[in-house]
Amino acid sequence: MTTKSNTVNKQRRQFLKAAAIGSASASLPFSSFAIGKEKPKLRILGTHVTLQEELRKKAIDDLGIDLVFEPKGSAAVLQKGSMSPDSFDLYEQWSNSINVLWRSGSIKPIDKRRISYWDEINSLTKTGKVTPRAKIGAGDAPYKLLHIQKDGSLSNNDTNSISYLPYVHNVDSFGYNTSVIEKGVPYQTESWGWLLDEKYRGKVAIVNAPTIGLFDLALAAQAQGLITFGNIGSMTVQELDKLFQILIGLKQKGHFSGFWTSVPESVRFMKSNRVSIQSMFSPAVSALNGQNVPVTFAAPKEGYRGWHGVMCMSSKITKRSEDVAYEYMNWWLSGWAGAFIARQGYYISNPSRSKQFLSSNEYDYWYGGKAALEDLRGTDGKVSVKKGDIRTGGSYEKRFENVAVWNTVMPTYEYSLEKWYEFLSS
Repeated sequence: MTTKSNTVNKQRRQFLKAAAIGSASASLPFSSFAIGKEKPKLRILGTHVTLQEELRKKAIDDLGIDLVFEPKGSAAVLQKGSMSPDSFDLYEQWSNSINVLWRSGSIKPIDKRRISYWDEINSLTKTGKVTPRAKIGAGDAPYKLLHIQKDGSLSNNDTNSISYLPYVHNVDSFGYNTSVIEKGVPYQTESWGWLLDEKYRGKVAIVNAPTIGLFDLALAAQAQGLITFGNIGSMTVQELDKLFQILIGLKQKGHFSGFWTSVPESVRFMKSNRVSIQSMFSPAVSALNGQNVPVTFAAPKEGYRGWHGVMCMSSKITKRSEDVAYEYMNWWLSGWAGAFIARQGYYISNPSRSKQFLSSNEYDYWYGGKAALEDLRGTDGKVSVKKGDIRTGGSYEKRFENVAVWNTVMPTYEYSLEKWYEFLSS
């Protein structure tokens, strides 16, 4: 892109930012906050996926609040969130955490009438499908957990009370180093089964999260023909016993190199050549490509494991913090944040608003599945997409038409936890 076009884009973004903040300021509960007084504070518990320093700084600048981020690994976040609602104001993780948080009483209803951009949120969380031909996917499809009913249950029946704010989402699979493993063909030869292929023994890592890594391994075992599930989104005790018998046997033979708990750790695993193939999240792939490590994010022929980010409100939040929390939630959907996370491969629930903060080339690559017309930079400023590259798996619609299973808390969740930790310690 030329210097002139960079300048134009910068001016356009500054204008849009000013317009967005200006138009919203009339409704902000603290928009006329007196200088010299203590800023409103918001404590956010979540993972490294969204609790990033650049996002924190931008939100502080735009909203005039104090933000405290507490990022942890997936399992630790869910444990603290379900047991200590007084330790956070907002919780950011994935939809598979909703059932646990709701049943524990750790979160309270969100009034969707206070979400400024609710009407812009697309059909994925409202109907379960981003296109009419899309597969719903097994397990906890997020739309099933969104609306709070009069009896306190969660379902897809529309109400004004929601259990979470739909925002960041993506489909996950595994990443592999193409300097070691020959590059496959998306949706044709790339397979979850590769994670359990004997030829990669000792060079495989899995995400250490029982509601995520479990499904990576279940999809892999099924792809290898080692087991068949009646419903992979709701495995029985007998199916779990058989699956973990297989996995423990592989672990004792040295098949797995490790189990990572955060995106930075997964980057270190691959960069150090500890692994050649592993469970991965999109920001890690983007970061590694920016460091010239040739990692491909697979589009498995069996379908993706889908996830949907959730922003939940603590049941112990104070009235003052609650007002600030709504402004922060609205900020996330106001455009800039969605464009930021697009550059690391994530989607936002109202992409039309973020489109204006992305160049046409960026939007066409990340959302449209088109070839990059120039090198594109990630959130770290490094080139993560080379000119001519096409995003693995194609467009936003194509990727979300192919969800095999969602991150899920199954009816056998407690038993699966026992088996997971037995597996890790075997």
